[in-house]
Amino acid sequence: MKTPEEWNHEENPPYGYYLYYMYANMVILNQLRKEQGLNTFVLRPHCGEAGPPAHLSVAFLLAENISHGLTLKKAPVLQYLYYLAQIHIAMSPLSNNSLFLRYHRNPLPEFFARGLPVTLSTDDPLQFHYTKEPLMEEYSIAAQAWKLSSCDMCELARNSVIMSGFPHEMKQYWLGVDYRVEGPAGNDITFTNVPDVRISFRYETLIDELQNIFRGDARVAEHQKSLRVSPSRTQSTARHDDSSTMVKLETNLSAAEVFPGQSSTF
Repeated sequence: MKTPEEWNHEENPPYGYYLYYMYANMVILNQLRKEQGLNTFVLRPHCGEAGPPAHLSVAFLLAENISHGLTLKKAPVLQYLYYLAQIHIAMSPLSNNSLFLRYHRNPLPEFFARGLPVTLSTDDPLQFHYTKEPLMEEYSIAAQAWKLSSCDMCELARNSVIMSGFPHEMKQYWLGVDYRVEGPAGNDITFTNVPDVRISFRYETLIDELQNIFRGDARVAEHQKSLRVSPSRTQSTARHDDSSTMVKLETNLSAAEVFPGQSSTF
C-alpha cells in the first residue's frame, strides 16, 4: 500500500492501515517524551464493537489494551489469544445496548468467567447515560443484570486500575505496593477487596494453559527431530506418523478451545 503522504484514493484506508501508522508514530513520540522525562502514551484503540475480526487481529499485534471487543465472541481463536496474552478489554454494555447488541446478549460475563482481563467503562456518557456518575451507572446495572458478587465487582475495578493510564505511584496507592507482581503475591486484599483465592485461580489457570501449549510444542519438535534422525524409516511410515500427529494436534486444539474457567460459578 501507499504511504500516508502518497495516499490519493477516494476511499478511506483500512482499519489496519490507520492502526499501524498510529502505533508507529506513537513509538517515536514515546521515545522522545521518555528522553525528556515526560510520561508516555499507550495505544488503546476502539476495536471489536463492529467490523470484521481482522480488526481484532491487528489490535492483537499492536495494541496494549482495546475498548469494546464484542466481536471476539464470534472469533474463538482470537478470544483465546487475547486470553493467553492477557490483553485488557474495556467494555461498555450500555453503549452497546443502544447501538449494536442487546444488554443480555453482551459477552462481558462470558469473557469475565473465562479469565479475560475485562472491565467496565463508559462510552459517550452524555449520549448514553442518565446520571452524573456514568461509571457507577455501568457498575450498578451490570451487578443487577448479571448477578455479580461483590468479589466480581472488586475484580472488575482492580482490572480497571491496572489497565488505566494513571501513574505508577497512584496505582500503588490504590492497589498496593506490589500490584505488578503476578499471582496472589501481587494482591493486597486490604486495598483491592479481592480474595487471594480468586487471584490464585486466575493465575494458576493461565499458567496451566501456557504450559499445555508449550508441552505440545515440545512434543511436536521431538517428533520432528525423531523423523530427521531416522532416515531408515520408510516414507509410508513417516506419512502415517505425520497423519497421527496431525490428528493429535487437532484434538489438542479442539480441547484448547474449551476454556478452563468457562463456568460462571467461582
